[in-house]
Amino acid sequence: MNLKNKARELKKKVISEIFKLQNFNKEQFTCPVCNYTGAFKDVHPPTSTRKHSQCPRCGALERHRLQYLVVNQLLKNKETANLAMLHFAPEAFFQEYFAPRFGKYETADLHMTNVNHQVDLQNLPFANQSYDFIFASHVLEHISNDIQAISEIRRILKPNGIAILPVPLVAETTIEYPEPNPYEEYHVRAPGLDYFERLKPYFSKVEQINSDSLPSKYQLYVYEDRSHWPTKECPLRPKMLGKKYLDIVPVCYV
Repeated sequence: MNLKNKARELKKKVISEIFKLQNFNKEQFTCPVCNYTGAFKDVHPPTSTRKHSQCPRCGALERHRLQYLVVNQLLKNKETANLAMLHFAPEAFFQEYFAPRFGKYETADLHMTNVNHQVDLQNLPFANQSYDFIFASHVLEHISNDIQAISEIRRILKPNGIAILPVPLVAETTIEYPEPNPYEEYHVRAPGLDYFERLKPYFSKVEQINSDSLPSKYQLYVYEDRSHWPTKECPLRPKMLGKKYLDIVPVCYV
């Protein structure tokens, strides 16, 4: 690690320790990504406030922590040095995690310019059976023809390949939007608990690992008041009871 990176990491640590001291009376958690222990930050997107959401040191959200734990367990005893991975909409700290582990690591996105491949997931230019491992987190809810995108992901996976394809779960049953919603980062649907049924025709097995499956100390739930939905910003999101919701990571096997 060079001096610049060391200084950045030290700054993050100092800021997170200050936050920890200022919030010593709040519920304490552990981030599996960076090993910080203390209170987590609330976040305030246009949709609703989410409590205990973000690690103040590395910035990992609920979904990132759950995905990290799932991937870490999945790859723990897997020889990946000779495998090829494709990472859609690459998150910075997941790039740092994946890149040194895979013999071939490539990134892709429709709009991002700092990726290896600027491509449309509905019409990929890659040959059949090109990759062993595909990671696309919170991507499919942005794609109108998600079934075509899922089909393309399956097409470019090698035999025994794996795809991890989580989406935000914000309804009991999936609701399609007539147009992308700018207040929801241009989502074209509100995925529900039934969404992963769309994956099953394309894979031999879809294992759904949820927040209940892993230690609660990592805070893997979405704490959010959804009783005020629908709103002006999110007119098609349905009202939901409760303030604590499961997240799910689908692991899709060829």
